[in-house]
Amino acid sequence: MTSAQNGMLAEHAKYDSPAPRNAMSVDIEEYFQVAAFERQIGREDWGDYPSRVADNTGRVLDLFAEKGIQATFFVLGWIAERHPALVRRIVSDGHELASHGYDHTRVITMDPPRFREDVIRTKRILEDTGSVQVRGYRAPSYSIGAGNLWALDVLQETGHAYSSSIYPIRHDLYGMPEAPRFAFRVREAAILELPVTTVEVAGSKLPAGGGGYFRLLPYPAYRWALRRVNDRDRQPGIFYFHPWEVDAGQPRIASAPLKSRFRHYVNLHSMEARLRRLLDDFRWGRMDEVFGIE
Repeated sequence: MTSAQNGMLAEHAKYDSPAPRNAMSVDIEEYFQVAAFERQIGREDWGDYPSRVADNTGRVLDLFAEKGIQATFFVLGWIAERHPALVRRIVSDGHELASHGYDHTRVITMDPPRFREDVIRTKRILEDTGSVQVRGYRAPSYSIGAGNLWALDVLQETGHAYSSSIYPIRHDLYGMPEAPRFAFRVREAAILELPVTTVEVAGSKLPAGGGGYFRLLPYPAYRWALRRVNDRDRQPGIFYFHPWEVDAGQPRIASAPLKSRFRHYVNLHSMEARLRRLLDDFRWGRMDEVFGIE
């Protein structure tokens, strides 16, 4: 374990009484930009695929408006450049605008100078388009972990107030299982890290924050896990999903490996119904408001 990891400071997040309000977040990216398909679809080929992100995100925004919920939208700079009206609607609907990097390049593939350039560029695009300050950042594919905690320093130096980029689980593509389960700083005065939610069962951390796990597992299991975090840990949860997850009719990438196709397409047809249940079963808000980001 590195000295930085040894110095991690657990920080209990603020929560409302009688039950914590959870943070709802959406990672805004196209279906063809996901890490699962990066070996089949190069960035130079993105223009060959039909864009569906504006329509899908519009459906999500309509759903949130129907339920009276505000959320945090982590948006790619690449998307903001091509769909500025979508960014402006996110802001006008009262949601938090945050950064997801420019073009979904994983942080583990970048050195500090390149990462700095990426986050500065994206922050500028989003702020110019949305006319609001961007304070939050989420790394593509949760690609900040034990080997590149320097990225948190870069985020702080470039004017970000928090990161939600570490998933404290063991996964073949990402994860830092030794990280705290709830809001923490790698050292005193460092940027606040808000890890995606896990539930502790028999001493093990299990994912409870959304994504493919939410589509794969029975809904009652997810509801139980989040309630356990709220009721036993007295902590707010962080849930995330992507607009392409409510789009069962998206084009299929037949050349992708079976494992990748399973992860991406499993239960897309039932995602919106599950999401509606989740929105009804818990209290939700924006990341910055739930965690008191100032």
